[in-house]
Amino acid sequence: MLPEQIKNFREMVTLKDGTYVLLRPMTTEDEKCLQEFYAAVSDEDMRYFRHYVKDPDLIHEWAMNLDYNKVLPLLALVKDHVVGSASLHFFEGPKRHIGEVRLFLAKDFRRRGLGMKMIKALIDLARRQGLSILQAEVIAEQTKVVKAFEALGFKSQALLDDYFLFPDGETRDVVFMTMPLRAKTDDF
Repeated sequence: MLPEQIKNFREMVTLKDGTYVLLRPMTTEDEKCLQEFYAAVSDEDMRYFRHYVKDPDLIHEWAMNLDYNKVLPLLALVKDHVVGSASLHFFEGPKRHIGEVRLFLAKDFRRRGLGMKMIKALIDLARRQGLSILQAEVIAEQTKVVKAFEALGFKSQALLDDYFLFPDGETRDVVFMTMPLRAKTDDF
């Protein structure tokens, strides 16, 4: 898929409660609404982020340096408000056939089916990009999230002991999950 085709990707989804949500790739114009989305992140949720997403400079950098060949950020919007953010991260070299998925939802949009719909959209986009495998890392104690990924076709490959380190030094086990995007064939 070409960057222009990615930019034009749109999918309207309906949540279990009837709420309509637009899924589309992030653009540079989304900087302000993305800053508002991340500004509302609780201190508890902040512990799980790889970056300090409350920093407006970080969001500005993301918005100004969008490169769909490296990271494809997908937003979930209700009217003009971001309620979810998912991303597909691409690798280079020997892992160029693999993509990593990440997801974060606003607290009031969790357990409503949005996460599943966003990951399904990323799976579709990954297939269009020609990827063979998707991977995800899920905190092991988040059993409902692990089961949701399994329901989408991901398989648990390994339990990584003490793999996730919180800012305060506390650790959590992580389930490393993968999903094949192409059926294996036995050619002879």
